[in-house]
Amino acid sequence: MNRFYILTFVFIFFISACSAIAPVSLPQNALPAGSVLFQDDFSNQTTGWDRLLVNEGIMDYDSGGYRILVNALQTNFWSTPNKTFNDVRIEVDTGKLAGPDENRIGLLCRFNGKDYYFFIMTSDGFYGVGLFKDGQATLLGQSEMLSSDNINKGLAINHLRADCAGQTLTFYVNGFQIAQAQDSTLTSGDVGMLAGTFSTAGVDIVFDNFVVLQP
Repeated sequence: MNRFYILTFVFIFFISACSAIAPVSLPQNALPAGSVLFQDDFSNQTTGWDRLLVNEGIMDYDSGGYRILVNALQTNFWSTPNKTFNDVRIEVDTGKLAGPDENRIGLLCRFNGKDYYFFIMTSDGFYGVGLFKDGQATLLGQSEMLSSDNINKGLAINHLRADCAGQTLTFYVNGFQIAQAQDSTLTSGDVGMLAGTFSTAGVDIVFDNFVVLQP
């Protein structure tokens, strides 16, 4: 399967339950590296993430985590906490509850309402870093999704980290750096989590321990 082809032409599905709320701008000047800018263990269901139930899937707080279920083909769901940052280090724990290993699980940064950078892995061991802009997804620093032995496959839990620092985008999985790219298109925006499908529906992903740090 040509994963890059599917990623490039994927239809993105997004409905914001908080679209009427103005983004919150958080000052980051003079903060030391490692300072917590935002964190959520999803135990409180009023922290601003999307709560969505449609035929195409679900995005909601669930059993102390945050669940994204995607029932449509070649579709991404993503959710953000409705904040604005410049440079960030984002981390989250994630696991597959059910569905195909050929999926998309990841983080996003600098979301400006339509465009964003993405850091994704699949449950069968592939990864990619890229830019979604003007309705098109483009991988950065690689011509196709690549495999990594540092990704735990199947139902296993993975710890994801995405650094968006200046023009440098760095992706870590389970403490190992697996990708890095340079791009200057986006400079600030929201952060978030995403899950998506390729050719098989039913991707069911849970996220927990989401944290945004000063890089």
